[in-house]
Formats: sequence, structure tokens, C-alpha cells
Amino acid sequence: MGIEALERVGQGGTEQGQRGAQTFWRVVREAVLLATLFLVYSAGRQIAARHTGSAFDHAHDVLAIQNWLHLPNEAAIQHWALKFPNLIESANLYYASVHAPLTAAVLLWLSIWRPKAYPHVRWTMVSVTGLALVGHIAFPLAPPRMMPGFVDTGLRFGQSVYGPDHSGGPVNQFAAMPSLHVGWASLIALSMILITRSKWRWLWLLHPIITFAVVVVTANHYWLDGIVVLILLAVSLPLLLRPGLHDDRLRTRNSVPPRRVLK
Repeated sequence: MGIEALERVGQGGTEQGQRGAQTFWRVVREAVLLATLFLVYSAGRQIAARHTGSAFDHAHDVLAIQNWLHLPNEAAIQHWALKFPNLIESANLYYASVHAPLTAAVLLWLSIWRPKAYPHVRWTMVSVTGLALVGHIAFPLAPPRMMPGFVDTGLRFGQSVYGPDHSGGPVNQFAAMPSLHVGWASLIALSMILITRSKWRWLWLLHPIITFAVVVVTANHYWLDGIVVLILLAVSLPLLLRPGLHDDRLRTRNSVPPRRVLK
């Protein structure tokens, strides 16, 4: 019996090692895939940057549409927020530091701990990002911070991620429509609410809400930039809600506790 027990322990260790190696290479493969897709997206943004002649005309059109829709005036909201410098500095920091790192962290967590649900999230994100790229190319748009009546809070408080030169640099600053900050934040929140089971998972809703408020207060996006990307996310939802999204839950619920296996 002792020998059999040792053999089982050895087999268990081997299986755990194999699973660990599979998880490692899966994460590496996904990192390479996402990096490649991001490079393609970045190249597309640079192509879009060559067609920005109408960006300011489009900005006036967006403001006119928002006025027609009776949406809250972003400039008035920003000028109120500027009375609280600490609030603006926090918004700048959130805009610059949370968007990409948190998205990457959630994708990494999903790829390791929810491997069956992860492809649903990945392809939904690819869909939203691809549709957004079409918007960047077809509808170049100057963000509010470049328009009269708005303040570039990043430049004012020395926290700009773009710099003062609107026409140069590696980043296409006229790719405001739609807002991927809002789109990715909403997708991450929705995914974590649907995939995880914690009673605290609804707090993920704070991420897109805060993100939407931040991009408006910092004058990086218009209301319509966020609204349009939410429509694109809704169009892409069938990719997220495909059968199999909750298979990881079922596997966890039906798994046999280690103590029972050793008995």
C-alpha cells in the first residue's frame, strides 16, 4: 500500500508539472498572438494618421450632434472639475496608468485560471478593436483637448502621455472615435462579471464608469466616442457569449478534492 501511495504521489507530481508547462506555453503563445495583433492595430493607426485633414471638421460635427442630443456639455463639466486639482491629477493618472496594465493583467489571469473562457474574451476584444480601427481610419477625429473651450489637463499638470505636438510622434492623436479606453474597460468588467463567481464581482462595473468619467474630464474623448464603442461591443457580444463560456466553472465545481483522491 505504501508503494502504491508513493506511485500515486509521483504520478500526481508529474501531472502537475505537465499542466504547469502547458499553462506556461499557452500564456507565451497568447502573449505573442496579442503582441502581433497589437502591432497590426498600431500600424493601422499610423495609416489613419495620414488622413487627419478633416479631424477638426469632424470634431465640430460631433459637438453639434451631442448638442442636438442634449448630452451634458463636456467643457462645463471639465471646468467644474478643474476647481479640484487633486481630482484632475488622479484622473490623468488613471487615464495613463490603468487602461493597458489592468487589461493585460485580467487577460493574463483569464488565460491561466479560466482557459476555456479566455478565447471568448480574446476574440471579442479583437473584434471590438478591429471595428474601432475602421472608425479611426474612416472618421479621424480631433479629441476635445485640441478644441477651443477645453483644457488639455495632461499638459497643464505635467502628466501628458502625448506631449504638446499634436501632429507628430508615434501615436495617432486623431484616433478619438471610438474610445477603446471605454470599450476595453467595459469588456473587461462584463467578462469578469460573467466568468467569475465572487459576490464582489459587480464592483468591476466601477472600472468602465470611472474610465468614461476620466476620458471626459481629461478631454481625451467625447461622449459619443464612448457611446459608439459600447455599440461596437454590443455587436461583438455573440463572440463572448458563445457556448463554453462557463465550462471552467463546471470543471471547478465537479473536481474531486485532493484528500478524497489520496484515500
